[in-house]
Amino acid sequence: MNDQKLRIGVVGLGFAGRTALEAFSELPDVEVLALAGLEKDTLTSLGEKHHVPHLYEKWEDLLETEGLEAVSIGTPTQLHAPIALKALEKGLHVLCEKPLARTVAEGTAMVEASKKAGKVLKVIFNHRERGDVAALKHQIDEGQLGRVYYAKAHWMRRNGIPGMGGWFTNRELSGGGPLIDLGVHILDLALHLLGEPQVTTVSANTFAELGPRGKGSTVPNANTLGSAFEVEDLATAYLRLQGGGALQLETSWATYRAPGDNFGIELFGTDGGAKIEVQNYTTVDTLRIFTDVGGVPAEVKPATGAGLGHRAVVQEFVRIVQSGDWAAHNGSEALLRTEVIDACYASAKAGREVVLHD
Repeated sequence: MNDQKLRIGVVGLGFAGRTALEAFSELPDVEVLALAGLEKDTLTSLGEKHHVPHLYEKWEDLLETEGLEAVSIGTPTQLHAPIALKALEKGLHVLCEKPLARTVAEGTAMVEASKKAGKVLKVIFNHRERGDVAALKHQIDEGQLGRVYYAKAHWMRRNGIPGMGGWFTNRELSGGGPLIDLGVHILDLALHLLGEPQVTTVSANTFAELGPRGKGSTVPNANTLGSAFEVEDLATAYLRLQGGGALQLETSWATYRAPGDNFGIELFGTDGGAKIEVQNYTTVDTLRIFTDVGGVPAEVKPATGAGLGHRAVVQEFVRIVQSGDWAAHNGSEALLRTEVIDACYASAKAGREVVLHD
């Protein structure tokens, strides 16, 4: 396949779909063959801008495009499984926006379909492609922190419920609130940095205090009250890890705190510590390494680049597909994240710890 362009179809015209479309369009060895979305004007304008020959309102029609080899899914979470399953059944490779799916059952079906088809299923976890995360991962892999035994990861918004009254706040369409939306990102970051430890138990709480009262969104509207908000607006979880480590997750769309949209992670190791703190998506001066120099506490502030984010994931997806070595890329790692998020919701609902692995 290296001697021809990879022919891609992109589904979704929101932020995720547009970001993927732009990233694919930049690559000389890729042809965006088709684009699908319900917003007619946006579909037309994006199609013209990126010279996409086939435009569809329905994703089902896009999958029928002759010559298509892969599909990128940037839709509400409810559609991840239906589109991916149909695409894999047709022998297409799949790049899917996070989270993999709403539930473990949906995610498992997707992974099994990938294995059966022998095609790639990759999920977009773009924040692990940040420069500060890559630099910290290198430090950890080089043994600079020793054994990391405790980690805290957060993504907290003061006033950031997305699409109040839309699909994000509808449980059937989204699968949940900030835990499945933002929490899956910081869970991925933590497990990636820690070397993919197995999560053994989960104890979680979820809260819906501001959203149901029409608070917590920068664009309030008539749909903000009552049952239109069906998910949590804050979640916290304590995860025990195989080998004795622990991970604390904290995430919110809306809560009374300092203004902004902030995420990060703090690691505590036997030989050092580290912290990434990102304020409003900045990529500057975000990483700290804590160590001793000559027995005296010291703080190192490494200079890190911005990283490529979504573009890095898209490039990696194309590289994997073109390599022909697909067997290891079936969505299994993303499914582990879905299993943890599912367990968090189950724990919060039951009011007790949930055991994932003995």
